[in-house]
Amino acid sequence: MTALLDPTSERTVQKRQLSPRLPDLGEGTVALLDISKPRGDVFIKRLDELFSERGVSVKHYRKPTFSKPAPLDLRQQIAAECTAVVEALAD
Repeated sequence: MTALLDPTSERTVQKRQLSPRLPDLGEGTVALLDISKPRGDVFIKRLDELFSERGVSVKHYRKPTFSKPAPLDLRQQIAAECTAVVEALAD
């Protein structure tokens, strides 16, 4: 069994099922979400290159600040436009 840890609250443990793995990333679009930490854009650029080399379509998104969750409208946009998300942080 795989455990998913949620850093937003240590007092209340919520059990969640993991989303099923996608059979082929080439059939959808991957969101690359920069959380606005320093050098996150460097990491996102490299991920874009690696996905693109494999024929995977990507779209870029950026949170306004790393210290808060992504705004609801951004999350909804990503969900509507993409099949999967890679959230990238760096320092």
